[in-house]
Amino acid sequence: MAADPRTPEQKKMLTKHFMAVLADKAPGNSVEVRVPGYAAVQAIEGVRHTRGTPPAVVEMEVDTWLELATGSLSWGYAYTSGRIRASGERADLTPHLPLMQD
Repeated sequence: MAADPRTPEQKKMLTKHFMAVLADKAPGNSVEVRVPGYAAVQAIEGVRHTRGTPPAVVEMEVDTWLELATGSLSWGYAYTSGRIRASGERADLTPHLPLMQD
């Protein structure tokens, strides 16, 4: 994999943008998607939570999130290779990715 030429600030802006797109595309509060140090969003219809740990949590590094959002990485490969930590019902984001359309 080639080195990512984006600056940390560019990655942060893209991460927040794609998180907002996910929340718009799959509104809800049953899954919390986290990119530590960058952004987090609640999405996907289902059981709503208001305090504590949500019913489903998905967490990954920023480069993984950006690759998933743009379609350059599949959910299945990222999950089986350990690049995603996902738990709970509805934690598979496959139906909602990629977020960037051609």
